[in-house]
Amino acid sequence: MKILVINAGSSSLKYQLIDMDTEEAILKGLCERITMEGGELSQKTADGRKLNIKQNMSDHKEAIELVLKALTDSEAGAIKSTDEISAVGHRVLHSGEDFTSSVVIDDEVIAICEKNAELGPLHMPGNIACIKSCREVMPNVPMVAVFDTTFHSTMPAKAYMYGIPYSVYETYKVRKYGFHGTSHKFVSEETIKLLGKKQSKIIVCHLGNGSSISAVKDGKCMDTSMGFTPLEGLVMGTRSGDIDPAAVEFIRKKLGMTAEDVVQYLNKNCGMRGVSELSSDMRDLESAVKAGDKKAELAVEVAAYRIKKYIGSYAATLNGVDAIVFTGGIGEHSAYMRRLVMSDMDYLGVDFDFDANEQNIDGVREISKAGSKVKVIILPTNEELSIARETKQLVCAER
Repeated sequence: MKILVINAGSSSLKYQLIDMDTEEAILKGLCERITMEGGELSQKTADGRKLNIKQNMSDHKEAIELVLKALTDSEAGAIKSTDEISAVGHRVLHSGEDFTSSVVIDDEVIAICEKNAELGPLHMPGNIACIKSCREVMPNVPMVAVFDTTFHSTMPAKAYMYGIPYSVYETYKVRKYGFHGTSHKFVSEETIKLLGKKQSKIIVCHLGNGSSISAVKDGKCMDTSMGFTPLEGLVMGTRSGDIDPAAVEFIRKKLGMTAEDVVQYLNKNCGMRGVSELSSDMRDLESAVKAGDKKAELAVEVAAYRIKKYIGSYAATLNGVDAIVFTGGIGEHSAYMRRLVMSDMDYLGVDFDFDANEQNIDGVREISKAGSKVKVIILPTNEELSIARETKQLVCAER
């Protein structure tokens, strides 16, 4: 069974073709500059064959048609015919409160997604446009929407409610939703397998340019750091994370911004980039720290401190913790960040192996000592495989 996984943005489209018999990606690709001049598709198969097509794509339908052409390319494709595609799994940003799990796509699902587009105005239009285009080009192939938010739908009301009038929440659905759900789901499920027990308390740290933490009990999310939007929570690459709303208004006035401008500012110009006034890239910041740049050092320390605080609060939420797991580009590859976060965590029952942490080894590995009450694990995420698994489960259930 081969499943095509699609992650569409407003002007880009990432895709993978996954063989579910082996759960291996047999092909990966990217369409860039959809609706713009200079459109381009780049693709690579698991055995190293590459394809590059420079072609303008006026909309997502043309992008999907180009993807299908690339998938079946006689020299650099992975399948002979699109008939070999059993299903398509679409990553969709927002479920609102309408869905608590992934769902097979039909007209009603699309209508609900269009209603919820205002909750994710940057991503949802591209998600929806791609779904419609796929259904038009591949009318007989079942399709599944895998939402970035549904893993967090198990949060209790006391975790997702803000301190605002209930009528405002009820009318406008202003609440914490959480994001990176496919990553948190995949990583927590794989960690449960490693622990060998379903009854578990896991804190997942998805750390990248966008970062979030979740508290997962027995496979269900109890709380997560991102909120109504991905701006809440940790100090990230360019996002401010938690900030006093009154400070936001103060900044807006001082810098002469509109409300929309200041939200963009907090999303794009703050975080580690803002504090360091240098870069949002952890590799650049680490190099600058080694060269003695104090603002770069402060930026990383601020981010690490926020992560540490969330881990502590989630340990309280879970009444203990069995495993703290690092994933994402920074979580997997920055020994410096992990060292800052895990220093002085012995009160939790962590016996951190600082030497093992410094080793540059890819893949799943434990970086706590053998007798540590709480395991600390590095576990690479695989959001595409998580989407493919959910797609396969739903499609097979309908047959």
